[in-house]
Amino acid sequence: MGLFDENKDDYKGKKSLIIYFSRAGENYVGGTIRYIDKGNTEVIAEYIRDIVGADLFKVEPLTPYSDDYKQCIEESKVRTRSHDAPIKESVPDISSYDVIYVGAPVYLGGMPEELFTALQGLDYTGKIIRPFVTHEGSGLSGIPMQLKKLCDGADITSGIAIRGGTVNSAKGQVEEWI
Repeated sequence: MGLFDENKDDYKGKKSLIIYFSRAGENYVGGTIRYIDKGNTEVIAEYIRDIVGADLFKVEPLTPYSDDYKQCIEESKVRTRSHDAPIKESVPDISSYDVIYVGAPVYLGGMPEELFTALQGLDYTGKIIRPFVTHEGSGLSGIPMQLKKLCDGADITSGIAIRGGTVNSAKGQVEEWI
């Protein structure tokens, strides 16, 4: 299998890990800024956990982003340009997992820099990577291709993109994707 090859039967009953980044606080939703208590990507990660029984690992920045949406965008630009985004804790050993779900909100057309930090240097040989993103209009953006470059040796699926403003009613979409 190669980039975006899929066979849904391959995911049933396999040991799975969800590695995701998510941010609560002010978010851009449907053309307006509103405050959310739980990040949109975290909601989707929990759906996946509930559906397939996967383990969860939340990537958390060493220095949290501002709750203020506009300030968060500026902080994201700085971290992306400098490729400097330390995280609180390293990803656990992935050697026993067959499927790794990687989740992110779309930041500046791609993954938040913290996910690059978390995912670098791991052995993806023989792993299936299933990307999922939350967005407000950009779909999967460049994230599957970023993962293809970063996760050498893995089969990357086409993934799923969920609008952030619809995550609370998207469990059926996620079930269908899985």
